[in-house]
Amino acid sequence: MSILINKDSKILVQGITSKYGKDQVQKMLEYGSKIVAGVGPGKGGESVLGVPVYDTAKEAVEKHGANVGIVYVPAVNAKDAALELINSGVKLIMIASEGIPIHDTMKIKKASLEKGVWVVGPNTIGLISPGECMAGSLSHEFTKKGNVGVVTRGGTVAIELARILTEAGYGQSSIIGSGGDRVLGRNPAEYLEEFEKDPETRVVVLNGEIGGGKEAECAAVIEKMTKPVFAYILGRCAPEGKRMGHIGAIVGSPAEGFEAKRTLLKKAGAIVVDTPWEIVEKLKTMTI
Repeated sequence: MSILINKDSKILVQGITSKYGKDQVQKMLEYGSKIVAGVGPGKGGESVLGVPVYDTAKEAVEKHGANVGIVYVPAVNAKDAALELINSGVKLIMIASEGIPIHDTMKIKKASLEKGVWVVGPNTIGLISPGECMAGSLSHEFTKKGNVGVVTRGGTVAIELARILTEAGYGQSSIIGSGGDRVLGRNPAEYLEEFEKDPETRVVVLNGEIGGGKEAECAAVIEKMTKPVFAYILGRCAPEGKRMGHIGAIVGSPAEGFEAKRTLLKKAGAIVVDTPWEIVEKLKTMTI
């Protein structure tokens, strides 16, 4: 099985008429994802790669039954695009946009929780359930269907983890890029809970990084999980007081540092590793 998206997911893309949006839609269509409609204000009636375009998300949902929304619009417009999707009736939204003002993200999160809409991101590479559906920019050629669940805060590392696992013969149930911002629609701990409930996921890989308290939330969940969780934390060599890539990857207190997070996760029962390749070596000693 998988979490969040599957072969029955019907995707609506905000920003489908942009060059980036069109490129990503083409890759998703080639993979077999069901892109049923797009939204481009003032461009209703057009089509992109055979996908009909509408002026509003509500119209697209009503006509095509879309249940997943993707946001490929500039950060300044992302809040309005996301709120439109939240109010359109979709149940899952992936926000790729990076650099969204934190107060805009807080408004998106509040509205999504009130409406029961699951928001992946912002600042995410997306998600994939191998063999079923891809919503985003993950390199699907490095994935294969299996029973390892993966949740990462980084996009590139999601692709690298998939490649390493696949080359070693370990397929994935779903791979989720939770996003690199300080405020996210859903935090990594919530994905761990979903993987714990998924009957086909046998083991979970968590990639975290310095900054914020999201790994502390993960530790609280891991303590209650029955499935093995591998934890790989980035930021060992990050200079003190310097942001490492993502907006949220900066140490604001000792508890947000590299060693503190590793210690906390290990105490919670996670299998803490130094490199992604160590995950594979330890998997070889397990029956999954």
